[in-house]
Formats: sequence, structure tokens, C-alpha cells
Amino acid sequence: MNSPVTRRPHLLAFLFAAITFHILPAQSEDPWQAPPSIGIHGFADVYYVYDFNTPEGSFRQDFLYNHNRHNEFNLNLGLLGIHLEHPKYRARITLQTGTYANDNYAAEPGVLKNLFEAWAGLALNRENTLWVDAGVMPSHLGFESAISIENPTLTRSLSAENSPYFLTGVRFSYQPSDTWEFAALVVNGWQRIQRLEGNSMPSFGTQVRHTPSKAFSMNWSTFIGTDDPDETRRMRYFSNLYGQFRITEKIGLLAGFDLGFQQESRGSTTYDLWFTPTLIGQYALEDRWKTAIRLEYYQDAQGVIIDTGTPNGFRTIGLSWNLDYSPTPFLACRLEARLMDSRDPVFRANSGLVDDNFFLGASLAVKLDRQLGGGARNDH
Repeated sequence: MNSPVTRRPHLLAFLFAAITFHILPAQSEDPWQAPPSIGIHGFADVYYVYDFNTPEGSFRQDFLYNHNRHNEFNLNLGLLGIHLEHPKYRARITLQTGTYANDNYAAEPGVLKNLFEAWAGLALNRENTLWVDAGVMPSHLGFESAISIENPTLTRSLSAENSPYFLTGVRFSYQPSDTWEFAALVVNGWQRIQRLEGNSMPSFGTQVRHTPSKAFSMNWSTFIGTDDPDETRRMRYFSNLYGQFRITEKIGLLAGFDLGFQQESRGSTTYDLWFTPTLIGQYALEDRWKTAIRLEYYQDAQGVIIDTGTPNGFRTIGLSWNLDYSPTPFLACRLEARLMDSRDPVFRANSGLVDDNFFLGASLAVKLDRQLGGGARNDH
């Protein structure tokens, strides 16, 4: 029979093994300790546009920022970046070049023109449904991306071209379920990396997205702020509402409506108004071929966003037709014919300004997204 003295080492060994068994797995299962997934991404959109107005030089229109060169082959947007994904944190940094970067980032100084996005995010709860992201981010406004291959048409709608493509600030997002997502933002202003000199007021945004099924989604986004210095501050209020519908396996429909108000002057109770309805229908001819038609109207009589200096301002209706060939999701060959007609002469032409514009555009776009290694991904 063993004495109590001889049994004690065995008892201590058993307790040590039990503690090690229970504690060490818990440490290894800590979600923060899992290695992140790291990848690279890129995009290139090479295009040619022939504008039948034959404007002097190659630059086409002041209010367009994509595919905006006449009668020359050019790069609309070239991207290269790196991304990090983890259930608890995420980050992306992407550099850019092309005519889009030159035109749409003209207000940004120096190398900031080459910054497409640079942001990092952190999960704030155990379920990874509440996030904070900060930096230069894609805008929550609109249904079209700067990356053309993600859109139903080659060129962007007038509503997308004249609302922010990017914002700089902090975004809080909450996704309580697979069908609902909410977000609130504090940003530097209306499509700005650096805040406008002389403006001490941040701007704000909200977003509500509802996706009850794969066949239907609805989005409502807002912007509240100013794009003026403090001494002439005019408050701007903007609403972007759109729905996407999958009517059949081959037919898709997108309907959007933008509405904006801005004070006529600082402290004024009178507001200038602009609005734009957009309707896009897309039909899959077969797996690799699609066609789309877009109908749109943009009215900015007081020149809040598009200042023409003409009696009726910018009141333009547009119609476009697209034909796309996409053998893989990462490659697209696209053709578009687009006609725009305005009440006043607002389109550049070789004879000055005219009230209509017709052009043909073609594009070859390639997208890259490859994982380099790592472990955990944020699939939420």
C-alpha cells in the first residue's frame, strides 16, 4: 500500500496535466491569434472613345470623369494593391493611375491623386457584426463603382459621375443579420481626401441596406455636410435611393433616384435643388454575352453640382446601349453607344458648345484578386 507521501507526486502530475489540457487549447483558439489572409488585387481598363462632336483636343466633357478622352487609346483606371483579411480586422491599400485618377482627383495635392483607397478596420464585438473602418474608402453613395467591370454599363451614369466615388473618415457598420446592414460615417467632406481649407466642420453619412433575397436588394444612403469654407458655409443634404431586382435568371433591373438640396447662401432658408432618376435593364443573351440599356435624367438648374452658366442650367436626358462579352468574371470586352441631349448647349464640340452629344466607346478590362497565403479570412 502506497503512503500519502508517495501518492502526492502522482496527484500533482495529474492536476498539472488537467490544467494544461484545459488552458492551452483555449489560448490557441483565441480568434485574435489566428493568422490573417493576405492577398493582392489589381485592375486595368483600357478604352477608346470616339465622340461625334469631335471636341478640340482629346478632353471631352467637364462633368464626366470616366472614359473621358476622344479619339485616342488610353487607360481609364489602373489599380494595384494589397489587402489583409481576418475575422477580427481588415485592411486595404490600393494605388491608381489613369485618366479617371487625373480627372476625379484633380482637387487633391501631389501623390494623393494616386491613392485609390487606404483604410483599416476592426471588429468591435464577439460576433464580428459591428465594425469600425477608417481611412480613404469607397463611397457609400451610389450603385456604381469606379471599377467598370463591376457595373452593368461601361460608362457611369450621370448620377454616379456627379456624386462621391470616395470619402475619407470613419465608418461604423452593423450587420445584425444576413438581410440587414446599417452604417454611419463621419468624413472630411464631399469626395475629399484632405478637408477643404477653411472648413472646420466634418460631414456625416448614413446607409441602410436590405437584401431579403438574391433576387432583390434595396439601399438608402445619405450625406449631410458642406463643401464650403466656414465663412460661406452652405449646408448640403443628399439622398441616394436605389433597388436592384433579378426578375428572371436572364433579366436584371436597377432603379435609382438621387435628390439633393443646398442652401443658396450661408444661413439662408431657401435651397437649390438637383435630382436624377436612373433606370438600367440588363439581359443575359447567354453565359458570356450580356446587353444593357440605360435611361437617365439629370436636372441641376441652379448649378450646385454641374455649373454650366446657362439660363436653364444642366437639364440632360441620356440613353445608352451596351454589349458585353465576358468569358470569365475577371475579363470583360465592352461596347457602348451613348446619346445625351440637354436643354442648353453644355457639351463640348469643335464649334464650341452644343446641346447634344453622341459617342461610341469600347473597353477591355481585366481584374485580379489572388490570395498570397495566410489563414483566417473575414467572410462575414
